[in-house]
Amino acid sequence: MKIYYPQKHYNKEHRGQLFPLLKPFIKNTDFTDVDRIKMYGLSEKDYFFTDKLQDAEVVILTMSWNYYQKKQQIQLAVDLIEKAAKYQKTVWSYNSGDFGVKVPYFSNLKVFRFSGYQANKQKGHYGMPVMIKDYLQENYGLDSYWKRNYIQQPSVGFCGQADASKFTAAKEITRTLMRNTKSNLGWRAEEPQQVISTTNLRARLLKQLEKAKTINDNFIKRKKYRAGVSNNKSQHQSTQEFYDNILESDYVLCVRGGGNFSVRFYETLMMGRIPLYIHTDGFLPLGEDINWKEHVVWVDYKDIPKMQEKLITSHQNLNEEKLQSLFKKNRRLWEEKLRLDGFFKSEFGKL
Repeated sequence: MKIYYPQKHYNKEHRGQLFPLLKPFIKNTDFTDVDRIKMYGLSEKDYFFTDKLQDAEVVILTMSWNYYQKKQQIQLAVDLIEKAAKYQKTVWSYNSGDFGVKVPYFSNLKVFRFSGYQANKQKGHYGMPVMIKDYLQENYGLDSYWKRNYIQQPSVGFCGQADASKFTAAKEITRTLMRNTKSNLGWRAEEPQQVISTTNLRARLLKQLEKAKTINDNFIKRKKYRAGVSNNKSQHQSTQEFYDNILESDYVLCVRGGGNFSVRFYETLMMGRIPLYIHTDGFLPLGEDINWKEHVVWVDYKDIPKMQEKLITSHQNLNEEKLQSLFKKNRRLWEEKLRLDGFFKSEFGKL
């Protein structure tokens, strides 16, 4: 893969806004390819960077659109896209964060994003996976994810923030309304969002599942995100509890958070389990290549009242062999298509 990106755009003080595929390569000089493979799962042998835009197979906008908006440097991004168009080059770009910002349309521009709404019909916008570490292999071993027997009652897991408080819901909705008003007036760069309390939505879904006598619920409800832990999250007991909860379940409830996407969705696939996926009109990666309904129990937002019925029907169509096969299939999907290397190689194949 031959890549061009404008090096002058890079701002190390905002490294979090760097295009994901560039992160393994913009490192300190003592960072080796062995380090790169271990940390990111890709090698410099498969990527070549050129200083000449016209020689590249793909052009990458160095920083996220959120960065260019915040720094009032949108014209810098536009100039690159227009230059690439003269050479008939596609530009890959990144709309980061929970909400995403407004992005101008160009026919040669591809915008990767976690959040957003398909109903907005934004040309050139595509889903991308949240890039996560291989917690399963690092902490459990690859033989752990398939060690569950099939039983008639499906086990559904969830460990995370869920709050049924009407006061908390009112605060969330008020904040969203205020952001949307400022966005619609042109005072904020962020895109408008669906007006909803997501912590309340999770609490309602969990309560609905708890009432179902045909389902084994395996829920750990928290009042705060990550149990309120802000430092050394990966070493904290709550992280171990989170991943244990996934492994000890057949299915895991995956529903949007503050942004219209679910990190838990990718964590569930990485751990070799089956997302009970509540579709809220969000983007999923590689939708043209992956039949997502073969990997998850798919519940459209309007069908939430039928959630238990859909889950039971899907589970009854499995047996011991099929359940284990789906666990392995989901783990393999994450390994091959939803990690940094596999995802962008899949996208590169479409050029």
